[in-house]
Amino acid sequence: MAANDAEPGASTLAPWIDEVLHPRLLRTVLGCYPTGVAIVATRTADGRPVGLTINSFASLSLEPPLVLWSLVNRSPSLQAFRDCTHFTISVLGCEQEALARHFANPAVPDKFEGIAIAEAPEGVPAIAGAAATLVCASDHHRETGDHHLLVGRVLRVARSETAPLVFHGGRFTGLAA
Repeated sequence: MAANDAEPGASTLAPWIDEVLHPRLLRTVLGCYPTGVAIVATRTADGRPVGLTINSFASLSLEPPLVLWSLVNRSPSLQAFRDCTHFTISVLGCEQEALARHFANPAVPDKFEGIAIAEAPEGVPAIAGAAATLVCASDHHRETGDHHLLVGRVLRVARSETAPLVFHGGRFTGLAA
């Protein structure tokens, strides 16, 4: 019986991959799940802005309002985010791919140089023109596997009518109308 001739309710799942879950294979499989793209930002104790591109952002709770994101344990920005009191998550719009690439590039020494930002009342930078921005108080964090999981309590939000930038299959894309 061909796959498209399957009995109603029969599984049409692709064949199982009976391999060791090498990071490259897992990355490819997880790339089937489209995610939004955001820039998370804070300030160090001496006031220097720190920011990076993430696609690990997710809603955690509505009551209380909590979000989470993760950062690889070897990131040079990890200490700044573990120690901060506040951070912003700017969900990028579909026209902001260049910003996503800019903030993802470890060779850029000052990621905020020449970038339009809005300062949140809590003193942390947010990306101007983002599809949405959340200002968060650091709630808690913990090491989990090869990443650090960071949870923030949402204090205030802003949004525009801009369509979001999406990451899928290892590349940036947009949403079909």
